[in-house]
Amino acid sequence: MNLNRKAILIYFFCLFSFQLWAQKKNSNFKYHIHQLTSPIKIDGVMDEQAWQDAEVAKNFHMVLPMDTSFAKVPTEIRMAYDQNNIYILAVCYKTVPGPNMVESLKRDFSFLKNDNFIFFMDTFNDQTNGYSFGSNAAGAEWDGTMYGGGSVDLSWTNKWISAVKDYKDRYIFEAAIPFKAIRYKKGIMEWGINFSRNDLKTTEKSSWAPVPRQFPTASLAYTGTLVWDTPPPDPGPNISIIPYVLGGINKDYSHNKAVATKGEAGVDAKIAMSSALNLDLTVNPDFSQVDADKQVTDLSRYELFYPETRQFFLENGDQFGNFGYASIRPFFSRRIGLNSGIIGGARLSGKLDKNWRIGVMDMQTASNDSLPAQNFTTIALQRKIFARSNIGFLFVNKESFSYPAAPTTSQPNNSKYNNNIGVEFNLASAQNLWTGKALVLKSFSPTKKGHDFTQAGNLQYADKYWTVGAEYEVVGANYNAEVGYVPRKGYIKLNPVISHLFFPTRGAILSHGPTLSFTDYYNPSFTPTDYRDFLSYQITFRNKSVLTALVENDYVKLLAPFDPTNYVGKALPTGFESRWYNAEISYFSLPQSIFTYDLTLDYGGYYDNGKKISIANDIGYRIQPYVNIALATTLNMLQLPQPWGQKSFWLVGPKIDVTLTNKFFLTDYTQYNEQGKNININLRLQYRFRPASDFFIVYTDNYLPAPFNVKTRALVFKLTYWLNN
Repeated sequence: MNLNRKAILIYFFCLFSFQLWAQKKNSNFKYHIHQLTSPIKIDGVMDEQAWQDAEVAKNFHMVLPMDTSFAKVPTEIRMAYDQNNIYILAVCYKTVPGPNMVESLKRDFSFLKNDNFIFFMDTFNDQTNGYSFGSNAAGAEWDGTMYGGGSVDLSWTNKWISAVKDYKDRYIFEAAIPFKAIRYKKGIMEWGINFSRNDLKTTEKSSWAPVPRQFPTASLAYTGTLVWDTPPPDPGPNISIIPYVLGGINKDYSHNKAVATKGEAGVDAKIAMSSALNLDLTVNPDFSQVDADKQVTDLSRYELFYPETRQFFLENGDQFGNFGYASIRPFFSRRIGLNSGIIGGARLSGKLDKNWRIGVMDMQTASNDSLPAQNFTTIALQRKIFARSNIGFLFVNKESFSYPAAPTTSQPNNSKYNNNIGVEFNLASAQNLWTGKALVLKSFSPTKKGHDFTQAGNLQYADKYWTVGAEYEVVGANYNAEVGYVPRKGYIKLNPVISHLFFPTRGAILSHGPTLSFTDYYNPSFTPTDYRDFLSYQITFRNKSVLTALVENDYVKLLAPFDPTNYVGKALPTGFESRWYNAEISYFSLPQSIFTYDLTLDYGGYYDNGKKISIANDIGYRIQPYVNIALATTLNMLQLPQPWGQKSFWLVGPKIDVTLTNKFFLTDYTQYNEQGKNININLRLQYRFRPASDFFIVYTDNYLPAPFNVKTRALVFKLTYWLNN
């Protein structure tokens, strides 16, 4: 190696090392929070002396449409605290007349479709984990836990209060966040903090501490600093008891069963072991209030993924559920309790100190006619290194009790045991320009040995103009994650991606640019089995509408028999090869309109020299802020040789949200799935009569589309009540 090449390598090594260790970008943005000088009433009115005495954060920076100037829409922030709560007040000024743009008063709204104010707290100052709170301009609340340096899990909820008051020239958001609702390091004097504002009428997104436009304002790498005049108070004993009672009736018409009644009770508990470590307990949990899953037309060869929404599994759930990759998850909590009831469980999770996180969970399920009683144990450890990176360890164990000596089924849920152990390195540079992951996993099963390792890795660089990355996956043929989600085994995957953005200085277009991606699969002998290569071009307009065009080249060599309709029951044989091209165009309308829509058209080839035409359309209309109506429609038209012939699959899902107040929510979600031969009606009423305490009524119906016979019907009433000291 000559001297010039050595110098270049040393230069890039030093540059990369600097990226890992560099000081936080916005460390000079500081907000000094002080104790209250007078009592505060949460009413959206800034008439208390404490707000006059508080420091003011203003001069927000524009993030979108461009990140090169101060925001044109002013926002001012004030914060204070007492021994029980953190208080925040945001004055969100208006520069364009007219009503605020919101979807409804429903909690955890879509960020891009609402005028809103949201803030992000990095309570350990580690630029990785934290909390997010806020509301839209009509008072719909938003709360979630933060993980991975900038992702927000909105399924989390806790006890806090807020109010929004609307004026002609501004709206004011005011909130009190109890110290007991969050976790933080005892004695720490500085937290990460940033404030985010979305104003649809001006199409402007802004933040107090500047954030590059390619990153979300939630990016904890770009927070400023919340400086405490004294260390945040110890929340003291923090025990929450959350009991529930439930009653309901259901009838299975398809099997001509009698009406069955249901009456249950259970309890959850949250016990703060420290200000940063929490113990969750549950006995006989019930999740009947969970929203219905969104159905899809399934033309895939592999199992579909549906995210976890059950409350017990969510706090610090990223340490368990985000271990691995989207299609390589050694732990997936939805495997627990869906086919048999959960008797109880416990989870210890949180921070041990600034650098160490821990998660230990144990769940016990009951037996039924098809499954023995099972125990699930998961242990996760995470160690922070460099500025924002970490090394993680995961152990997953599933154990079956009273396992039969001669089992009558080979279903993996009935195996005697299954273990998984893994280590991963998560890379995140100080300013988030470099991200990546390296992963190694091994499974242990009684009948599957050898070829039971998995490894994967990816590295990505993303700045304002360029995104360049590559990923590889190697999954052994006998790798077995029975408590995970690994739909495909015995393959090698390579996936390089590159994209570029151009930014015109004037005109209707804000940005445009191409993306080129190659996704290639090989068998363990490195023989190609399938690939999907595409070139897309995206145009983003200054009014926030988006137009995308794509051309794609596909090849598949079947590794198992496959019905290309997932409907007829006739299969193409193993080894059958198909090649095709297709083109796609999509358009997403202005999110700030009362009437919104998007349309995607996909035309091209399919298996066995067939053709596929797909049309997907989403339409939304809102009667602000009380009603939000959405209609999702998908039509897949297949043209195949016999025995399949021509098949058309409709999937129609109208959804209506009625929010009379930000405490009363009524949702009607009806789905017609032609491929699944099902019409599902889910009617869900939720009344939040006090913070984090709810009354639910859930009605569900399932019908055969023809001759429109009812299959099952259920009505459930549930009451949860949050008690804490």
